[in-house]
Amino acid sequence: MTNSDNDPGPDSNRDLVLTRLIDASPEAVYRCWTEPDLMTRWFAPKPWSTPRASVDLRPGGANQVVMADENGTEYPSPGQYLEIVPNRKLVFTDAYIGDWQPSEKPFFTCVLTFEAEGGKTRYTATARHWTVEDREAHEKMGFHEGWGLCAAQLEEVAKSL
Repeated sequence: MTNSDNDPGPDSNRDLVLTRLIDASPEAVYRCWTEPDLMTRWFAPKPWSTPRASVDLRPGGANQVVMADENGTEYPSPGQYLEIVPNRKLVFTDAYIGDWQPSEKPFFTCVLTFEAEGGKTRYTATARHWTVEDREAHEKMGFHEGWGLCAAQLEEVAKSL
């Protein structure tokens, strides 16, 4: 995929990018990102869990994923979809919590792409942060390790579909 005219492409100062070749179709990977019952099976890096997820799959629609640590402490992550291209691309942000209601503190916008490649999916997750400081904080939280573990869990679920 090439960047469209309104997508400036990666910004090395504010973006974190994870790319994997997933052994499942783009349709299966997309389903794992858009169906709450599937999201709860892979979204949090183990030993954390995902007790709940909700999806209003439309531009302006809310999404919320609740992750829980080993002690059961829950961490809700509300957001809003900005762009949806079925089986190819999802864009969502935590700047809004649904129907264009601003969140308390925007942190990042996520651009996910799902490209067919040799019977598999080239999966790219770009976390585009509002500030360099937010990107650095996300990196220190373990972005690459955590999102990498989740990508492996995502692949297992997608392969089972």
